[in-house]
Amino acid sequence: MDTGTDATRYIGVVLAGGLSSRMGRDKAMLPWQGRPLIERQIAVLREAGVETVHVSGERADYRGVADPVAHAGPLGGIAGIAAMCDDGELLVIPVDMPRLHSTLLQRLLVAPAAGCVHFAGHILPMRLRLDGTCRAVLAELMSAADDRSRSLRALQERVGVLELPLGETDAGQLIDCNTEETWREVTG
Repeated sequence: MDTGTDATRYIGVVLAGGLSSRMGRDKAMLPWQGRPLIERQIAVLREAGVETVHVSGERADYRGVADPVAHAGPLGGIAGIAAMCDDGELLVIPVDMPRLHSTLLQRLLVAPAAGCVHFAGHILPMRLRLDGTCRAVLAELMSAADDRSRSLRALQERVGVLELPLGETDAGQLIDCNTEETWREVTG
């Protein structure tokens, strides 16, 4: 799939640095169709047309990138990845969306240019333009004294966001499994 011009660099990001405290066990290592969920998410990004994939969080088996600030949530994961990448377009997905398909992610890749593109009603997955503006906003949000200021929503609003419509059928792909109950519903 042609996902842009030659000048556009697409970098996949799997957010997998959380504590999984609501789940009670490591979400990235949950078994999904014969392999750990983290491996499935890496594969989905590649199927969407992203060649380079980075994993946020200290995961030696997946060359994970540690967050620059511990317990800073998804924003911390993105900040860690951004620190090691050149400018480009990040395609960011959480590790805990097992129903996510590459065709839905491709809609984010081919959407019009914007600082951030995501589906209406959902913060993730998203395409995020990593450039000087984004890096400055990330630095500002990461240095905020108030932990609540470190949100993906704040990042998206500050860099400019484009929301894509999402059909009811596609919305079922964006169920995140934060608890055992949700995991059982998705896998049952």
